[in-house]
Amino acid sequence: MMRLISWNVNGLRAVLKKDFLSWLNQESPDILCLQETKCHPDQIPPELKQLSNYHMYWDTAEKKGYSGVGVLTKHQPLKVQTGLGLKEFDAEGRTLMLEFPDFVLFNIYFPNGGAGNKRVPFKMAFYDAFLKKADQLKKQGKSIILCGDVNTAHTEIDLSRPKENQKNTGFLPEERAWVSKLISHGYIDTFRHFEKQGGHYSWWDYKTKARERDIGWRIDYFFVSENILPQLKNAFILKQVSGSDHCPVGIEIFNAG
Repeated sequence: MMRLISWNVNGLRAVLKKDFLSWLNQESPDILCLQETKCHPDQIPPELKQLSNYHMYWDTAEKKGYSGVGVLTKHQPLKVQTGLGLKEFDAEGRTLMLEFPDFVLFNIYFPNGGAGNKRVPFKMAFYDAFLKKADQLKKQGKSIILCGDVNTAHTEIDLSRPKENQKNTGFLPEERAWVSKLISHGYIDTFRHFEKQGGHYSWWDYKTKARERDIGWRIDYFFVSENILPQLKNAFILKQVSGSDHCPVGIEIFNAG
């Protein structure tokens, strides 16, 4: 069995000061996908680099202290690719694609729609570019696992206050429709496969102390292509884990490596 975890850490160097390594040693996932690392490879603290049981891969933004994703994996991949192959997206360091014998893993920090929803067109274009790439691989017979901060709550049960947020990025009709489109293309929302009820969130606003009141959004996901579904044992949200405004999410799968 493999345990995969995804976490938007909202700054790798910041989360390392909040018992991240203790958590990692205790949790010991086979694969850990990080988003919003906010550091270049030369800024990664030595205590993380010294971990001998993980291979580490990074994609960083041209702008320092912004965006960035990383993967720590106990299983060495056959192939690693950064970006989607499109300069306008890849300059922001949002994508890692790792190919393993049994699946292709995407770790993505999808764009936020921004203040006043100004970046929503960029976000939607990024969504479509990713889906095109994933579909091409799926047509080649690859099994796909997508994880990361998708920055959209899909349905009304995926956030605390749906009515108040219908005109805000993260819950706009076009953003939600794209998640529906992703699912219609044969990708399973793993958490919803097991849990049909609301009240389960992965992000809480820092400024309003929303986590203390559990006023949250479920915007961090694991999606898998339909052919992985027979191997899917579990999907979970580690709500109790602090250190970021997001908490980790994950899946467990059988017979993959």
